[in-house]
Amino acid sequence: MADKYSNRSSVVKIIFIAIGLIFVVRLSILQIFDSEYKEKAKNQSLRNITQYPARGLMYDRNGGLLVYNEAVYDLMVIPRMVKDLDTSYFCNALRITKEDFLERMEKAYKYSPYSASIFMKQISKEEFGRWENLLYKFKGFYISKRTLRLYGRPIAAHVLGYVGEVNERDLEENPYYKRGDYIGKSGLEASYEEELRGIKGKKIMQVDVHNREIGSYMHGQMDSVPLEGMNLYTTIDADLQEYAEKVMANKRGCIVAIEPETGEVLTLLSAPCYDPNLLVGRIRGENFVKLNEDISKPLFNRALQAQYPPGSIFKVAQAMIALHLGVITPSTGFVCDKVLGCHNHPSARSVQEAIKMSCNPYFYYTYRRVIQQGKYKNIYKDSQYGLTVWDDYMHRFGFGQRLEIDLPNVKKGNIPDTAFYNKWYGKERWAFTTIYSNSIGQGEVEVVPIQMANLACIVANRGYFYTPHLVRFYGPDSTKNPAFYEKHETGIEKEYFDIAARGMYDVVHGAGGTAHKADIPGIAVCGKTGTAENYGNDHSVFIAFAPMDKPKIAVAVYVENAQGGGGTWAAPIASLIIEKYLKGEVERKDFEHYYMDINPCQKLPLTRRIKKPKKR
Repeated sequence: MADKYSNRSSVVKIIFIAIGLIFVVRLSILQIFDSEYKEKAKNQSLRNITQYPARGLMYDRNGGLLVYNEAVYDLMVIPRMVKDLDTSYFCNALRITKEDFLERMEKAYKYSPYSASIFMKQISKEEFGRWENLLYKFKGFYISKRTLRLYGRPIAAHVLGYVGEVNERDLEENPYYKRGDYIGKSGLEASYEEELRGIKGKKIMQVDVHNREIGSYMHGQMDSVPLEGMNLYTTIDADLQEYAEKVMANKRGCIVAIEPETGEVLTLLSAPCYDPNLLVGRIRGENFVKLNEDISKPLFNRALQAQYPPGSIFKVAQAMIALHLGVITPSTGFVCDKVLGCHNHPSARSVQEAIKMSCNPYFYYTYRRVIQQGKYKNIYKDSQYGLTVWDDYMHRFGFGQRLEIDLPNVKKGNIPDTAFYNKWYGKERWAFTTIYSNSIGQGEVEVVPIQMANLACIVANRGYFYTPHLVRFYGPDSTKNPAFYEKHETGIEKEYFDIAARGMYDVVHGAGGTAHKADIPGIAVCGKTGTAENYGNDHSVFIAFAPMDKPKIAVAVYVENAQGGGGTWAAPIASLIIEKYLKGEVERKDFEHYYMDINPCQKLPLTRRIKKPKKR
């Protein structure tokens, strides 16, 4: 019997030892190797709260506040901590449906059962105040404070841009961002995101079983303070911007105004415009859809992204290149024949007269001399040589390339080169007679409105430009971008630009000029009209600068599908912008009211397609 019980005792000991080993192994796994329960326990007693910094403010050139912040709240949830929740009571308090609650919780679980994610974002202080005292009843939920962008004046939406919640691509590209964070999506908000966003801080709080904060963890030793973003001091003149948007309120097109001596953009607008406050807060998504589906494309920044045929404003650059190359002289004249269509004016006897009258035949023959310089007996090789030279100088004017303005998604337009035509027609199968439409800013030439305004700056400065930009400096140290202070020379003699300036003065003030409606009493305005063919009615185009000597403002105006040409619509609108900036107010009240109220743009959708030059 003793042996029998002895064996049973051994079995019992083995069982107890085995059970003990199982407990030891399991506890080791839970406490040492498996972090799931450790994180769960930690989340039940500690709360990691992201401290969002205040985003940098934006000011106009005169110190006026353009963009500021307002406190809002995000309701956060840690799904595994949500217990004993009266769903109906919770939904009523937050004024959401049960279906909405379930959808949000499912999304939170997919993100992480143990980590906090946003349940409801951008709650106003008034809305939060309604149920703030009830929050302790909702275990697993807490509030995170952040700021919301607001715009004091409903202007400059395409310049200032907007912020939005990060998407998957943002998260993949930059580890700084976490789900629920916000990032600049367009405009200056996007271009200066790193400067504006600041640096996030962290606060670790202890919470009790009722989900109430009871104090800082380790007396705040593990906390970090958020660093607010830098302020931007822009070049925009808010008063001029607001005025320009009123002028274009019922039109399609764009206006760009620049200070020639610095490259600082005074006004940049794309019409139709919209109130930037529409893309703020929880209404942003709904409003974005409406704006995006609008047939007039208010979200499309025409000033930087539309690639238009420039029309006759291009003739100014053509003349400067031809003079520099020596293929014409200031006194060269051409007979105004029927080639390319004459505007029923006398033959131009000089470059200055040709610019004043915008003579198509004159610039046809001028462009022919640039392209066919007689360097080669073979007309095809000669044309390739001439186009290569022409292309180089056009790039010096800022055409055919992206002007490095501090806004995203800027287009470069198109200045066709030999590779372009060789691919299109075949090598040595094209010559001047194939590409002559380029001479008057049609054909394959495309420019962006910011490049048009830059052309006006080049003539105003008599041969050079500074890269157009929208931020003077930023941050407490007044940091500046050195690239914006680099002078870009065209390499063309100043004396030729003096001729261009006199010709542009005659366009506005001289007999036979094409833009008398741009005449402002007491101001010497230099301008150039253009009529650009496109689908539907022609576009009305005008560039200008003023005064003639020591210019303070250069302007480009584009009015889409406005029958009548540049002198009819774009020129008088440009004159309003110039007068407003130089005088502070427009004295020609009847003139002002007429061009503010009228809408010359052909209705959308366009129903007529104009006849374009045949592509050979």
